[in-house]
Amino acid sequence: MSKPSVLFVCVHNAGRSQMAAAWLTKLAGEKVEVRSAGSAPADSINPAVVEAMLEVG
Repeated sequence: MSKPSVLFVCVHNAGRSQMAAAWLTKLAGEKVEVRSAGSAPADSINPAVVEAMLEVG
């Protein structure tokens, strides 16, 4: 049986989708295939997202 697959999408794939994918990966581990994408991807992740994720672990 294959595992579920979840795709998170936002415009730049630099904030919301990256954060959602990171949380689901942390919570579900290997049980779920997690990906993120953007319709107009940025070159880097939003620094505020990186800072927020570092604060909560």
